[in-house]
Amino acid sequence: MSDKNRVSKTIALVGNPNVGKSVIFNHLTGDYMTVSNYPGTTVDVSQGMAWISGESYQVVDTPGVNALIPYSEDEKVTRDLLLKDTPDVVVNVLDAKNLQRALMLTLELIEYRIPMVLALNMMDEALDRGISIDMKRLSALLGVPVVSTVAVTGEGLADLKRAVNQACVPSLQVPLTEDIVRSLNVFRGFWKKDFSAHQAVALALLSGDSSVAFGMQDHLSEGVSLQDVWKEAEKTQAEFVRSPRQLIFNARKALAAETLADIMTVQGKMSFSWLGRVGHWTMNPWPGFFIAGIVLYAVYQFVGVFGAGILVDFFEEDVFGEYLIPAARVFFDSFVPWTFLHDMFVGPYGVISMALTYAFALILPIVTTFFMAFGLLEDSGYLPRLSVMLDRAFRLIGLNGRSIIPLMLGLGCSTMGTVTTRILDTKKEKLIVTILLSLSVPCSAQMAVIFGMTAGLSVKLLLGWLLVVVGTTLFVGWLCSRLLPGARSSFLLEIPPIRLPLLKNVYAKMKARLKWYIWEVVPLFVLGTLILFFLDKLRLLDMIEKMAAPVVQTFLGLPGDATQAFLIGFLRRDYGAAGLFQLQKQGALDLHQVMVSLVLISLFMPCIAQLFMVFKERGWKWTAVIVAFVLTFAIGIAGLVNGVLKLFPGIL
Repeated sequence: MSDKNRVSKTIALVGNPNVGKSVIFNHLTGDYMTVSNYPGTTVDVSQGMAWISGESYQVVDTPGVNALIPYSEDEKVTRDLLLKDTPDVVVNVLDAKNLQRALMLTLELIEYRIPMVLALNMMDEALDRGISIDMKRLSALLGVPVVSTVAVTGEGLADLKRAVNQACVPSLQVPLTEDIVRSLNVFRGFWKKDFSAHQAVALALLSGDSSVAFGMQDHLSEGVSLQDVWKEAEKTQAEFVRSPRQLIFNARKALAAETLADIMTVQGKMSFSWLGRVGHWTMNPWPGFFIAGIVLYAVYQFVGVFGAGILVDFFEEDVFGEYLIPAARVFFDSFVPWTFLHDMFVGPYGVISMALTYAFALILPIVTTFFMAFGLLEDSGYLPRLSVMLDRAFRLIGLNGRSIIPLMLGLGCSTMGTVTTRILDTKKEKLIVTILLSLSVPCSAQMAVIFGMTAGLSVKLLLGWLLVVVGTTLFVGWLCSRLLPGARSSFLLEIPPIRLPLLKNVYAKMKARLKWYIWEVVPLFVLGTLILFFLDKLRLLDMIEKMAAPVVQTFLGLPGDATQAFLIGFLRRDYGAAGLFQLQKQGALDLHQVMVSLVLISLFMPCIAQLFMVFKERGWKWTAVIVAFVLTFAIGIAGLVNGVLKLFPGIL
């Protein structure tokens, strides 16, 4: 290994959401980056290499957090990373125009006793608002280097790199009450003398966070157990008249306010540029909802029509259909005499003919266009505004405004919509959106076939289908919000100003996300296809089709040939809809049967790619529950529609 590739130290970027950590990370690491889940979670953590002053660093971009007493999985990951994977340097990224909020997190970080550097980011926006910050004074108060940056342009990042080598443990101490200090002294005896973060752990325990001690056994003094620590925490909390957590919070808040008064002055009023006026409009009901509608329509056109339509058709029909798959078949016909291997790679359920075609011709164009659109919305500062505008509507089904992103993506590809549930805060919200994506959000390719089936038949048919699907979405969302354990997360967002996105930032984010897709998602397509291949070779697919036929024909009132369409729909939703379309064109389905079949194919089980993604994100237990619920509910609703249409035959 060359000296340049040898990692000697680790840097952790820590800060509130939307303060520019990821942009700084991209500047520091360039192409030397990977995105993976933090062990035991579904939270993405980006890691990369940076070469600073002749030394190689591993840089970790932690999830944006508001505090280190975890309410969400993101906050727990950041807290655990600081405690268990202790970095050599913490770069605390702050929003220069919102320092009071940012300093509250800084004062928590101080307790971890890790060498630190402060990066006051978005300094240009602070100056536009008339905010002046005495960085030398702030550096003297905290006892750490402080630099100003404008991450989107790269300004100040050279200074930040130089400051990394000057990082030091903060000298500032939060003045706590005598009762809190006395309790900290008791806890101090539980830990080894070389455990520098003992005060951070003790304060978390006093604040009611018992999870902070998990994995800390190696730092306990001899003869002390975690049970001893938890018992002492419960005993100490009971002795306080006022909540220790509130006392600690008040102490930090008072110090943050005192520090802010010492270092910051505000002169004049903020002048609105044309971008400032646009930002103001996006936050008002009018024209905010109108702008939101235009943005969502534009994203759908770009991702759902251009990506899932034009690009998918080009890659599937021209690139793979005309060239790659025929060339692969010629190769296997000529050089591979074994029928088994031939079918495994280029047969109906082949790795090349199905898995790679699905991954690169069907999904990759959708993923690429979505990541590009998402990056533009993210870098422009509009994404938090969109979430705020739609928050009230999503409250009805136990979600918040962030849920629009995975649900909207599900209209292009439900598999990628499932992946994007990672941006949601709580397990409950992730489960609700995953269930809705698996049940009632049709992908764009499926919708195209559905619209083709209903065209020229009956407007009532299309409206009836839409009513059932939307009604099902609202009902299931409402039901899940009340039955699933957990609470709806609080919806607090720092609203950044609207700015023109920088294409190099959008490109860097898109490149990292596409790399993750190729290395983590594509293998799932290959695995799923191989399972189908072996099921077909063992003739189990035919057995499943015969077992399902009575339900399809008797309960749902559909012809037996429809069974195969639903089975194929498990492989690809639009293929299943296309099979029904073919039956309808042949005259095998009347209007009632078209309605029933469309409802069932829309609510039917997720395709195999999405199923594997649900398994990866939610685990096998929840995957089994979701599949059982979706299958039962879909058949039940389709059967109900069949019964209603029999009672009211003239309704269509």
